Amino acid sequence: MSTTKRGLFITFEGPEGSGKSTQLRRLAARLRSEGLTVLETAEPGGTAIGMQIRRILLDAKNHELRPTTELLLMFAARAQNVDELILPALARGEIVLCDRFTDSSLVYQGAARGLGAEVVYEIDRIACRGLIPDLTIVVDIATEVGLERARARNQNAQDIETRLDEQAIDFHRKVRDAYLQLASDEQNRVTLLDGAGSEENVEKDVWSAVSAFRQAESPG
Repeated sequence: MSTTKRGLFITFEGPEGSGKSTQLRRLAARLRSEGLTVLETAEPGGTAIGMQIRRILLDAKNHELRPTTELLLMFAARAQNVDELILPALARGEIVLCDRFTDSSLVYQGAARGLGAEVVYEIDRIACRGLIPDLTIVVDIATEVGLERARARNQNAQDIETRLDEQAIDFHRKVRDAYLQLASDEQNRVTLLDGAGSEENVEKDVWSAVSAFRQAESPG
């Protein structure tokens, strides 16, 4: 019988251009420097199948993609990620860092697209089977600032994955408002950080939040 302790599941969330992906990579490097085993993954994506779904979801040419289709595709990629990567890594006792998870669907499709939280949770029960992050870090950024960052990034990379970035400004404002509401509603799990500062300062805030959580979870 295995006595391996379940690993730690940390997710990063935030509006477009918040810098959450950069902070995830920085946290992964710091945890590995402590000798810890870390799995980095992302949504939509993470797996080979998830990356194929990602191309459909984010390709700017797919203007006709409907909100319900978008939600189901997000969870199809997520279900593959959960079964193929996340649950096995947690079973091995590793730390899993995931760039977006179900909270993104609550915010983007549930709130901003207007599908509602109940629909998102119903599909989550099938796709994720009760898997909830131990800690979620929401990196907040003013809507206009975040979009400016995201569009500069896309232009520099000649990125075609811009369908969500190109949504109307009101859509992105709804996204940010929903993240702020999430952080207010779930303070035991969600930590809200200001992403407007330098990458180094935000990294310090992330490390403080993760360190405090790990200390609180340690026995004794």
